[in-house]
Amino acid sequence: MPKILKMSGNITFTMLKPDAVEANNIGPILAMINKAGFKIKAMKYLRLSREQAGMFYEVHKERPFYGELTQYMSSGPIVAAILEKNNAVSDFRKLIGATDPSKAEEGTIRKMFAKSIAANAVHGSDSDENASIESSFFFSKLEQF
Repeated sequence: MPKILKMSGNITFTMLKPDAVEANNIGPILAMINKAGFKIKAMKYLRLSREQAGMFYEVHKERPFYGELTQYMSSGPIVAAILEKNNAVSDFRKLIGATDPSKAEEGTIRKMFAKSIAANAVHGSDSDENASIESSFFFSKLEQF
């Protein structure tokens, strides 16, 4: 992982995953994010190589789903974004819903757009520290507003 950049304010990192991009759900998901009061501080559309996906998910390298995860995350384009709002990490985790879309609350991104536990439409940082690490993986200081 690259050097962690210090950022002011409350931020979180998100990725719209290949399943959400392929299903043409970028606009509706971004609209939900905006409606929930998040400001987009950086955003890009890209396709990860298998190696890049492996670097991003290195924390899961020893887990049984690592190979499938990196294959899936490199299977098509994604949208990466840094979001800002008070209590960004916890508020965004509530907005995206449970990893398993069948257990996600009504009105959450995963309930509305996820196909399965693996193809769950969106990633959200699970801590302030990881939000900073994940943001710095995708965006240089010059790309963050």
